[in-house]
Amino acid sequence: GWAGLDLVDDRDDCFAIGEVNQQALFGRVAAVVHHGGAGTTVAAARAGAPQLIVPQIGDQPYWARRAAELGIGAAHDGPMPTGQSLSAALEVVLAPKVLARARAFAGKVRTNGADAAAKWLADRMR
Repeated sequence: GWAGLDLVDDRDDCFAIGEVNQQALFGRVAAVVHHGGAGTTVAAARAGAPQLIVPQIGDQPYWARRAAELGIGAAHDGPMPTGQSLSAALEVVLAPKVLARARAFAGKVRTNGADAAAKWLADRMR
């Protein structure tokens, strides 16, 4: 990806990609594991994909908590996952009830946020 991270081994269970259309990709995966940026969180939610958020900085802990509260994913406890902690968190995320909730929630994600925000601001400026 854009961070230029290298893979840690030559096994075929993981691969790095460049830029990608998240909406096209996230609708095809069992779950999305990510850092919890607002854009990635919304893209996963819009795609109906359960998400495991491993927050690092800034607003990412908020989005991790929010996804967990909504039942559409889980928040990893801390920024340094281990194989064991990721496995445990993925068990939560891959549960049928989380998948069902994520899919149901996808239809509730608004796509007109910029328009709604502009209208809200314009109404208050009058």
